[in-house]
Amino acid sequence: MAVSFSDVQLAFDFVSSGGMGENQALLDRHSGKIHWHPEVLGEGVLEELPDDIDDEKYIEIPHRNELDLGRPLVMGFVGEFLPEDYDDVRRFFGKRGAYRRFKDLAARRGVIDRWHDFSAKAEEVALRAWCEENSIELGG
Repeated sequence: MAVSFSDVQLAFDFVSSGGMGENQALLDRHSGKIHWHPEVLGEGVLEELPDDIDDEKYIEIPHRNELDLGRPLVMGFVGEFLPEDYDDVRRFFGKRGAYRRFKDLAARRGVIDRWHDFSAKAEEVALRAWCEENSIELGG
């Protein structure tokens, strides 16, 4: 069954909104249904997972870092659009808050919108490739 790419993208954004392992989304390849499992639960948020959740028909939606969309993506952008800041940004990643410092730098340099476009395109390409690698049929 085909699953909507926008649904996969939404689940990917949910999983990536927290740290690795904080949020989980499982796609039922047969029905196209996505099961959401947040680490931090609010009242009425948790849905019952199916009894057969360990069946191979389910696949976990990846976190952005699993698709090399963290540091490698930032460094690729910096190499292309901010080459003079490459060493500084590389050093950012030796400490906490690297992504925030990078985004602050991109804003100061006037390339924050370019970063958002670059990141969105890379995410879509990587997520579509992940779907293809995992035999997930995409539709509408």
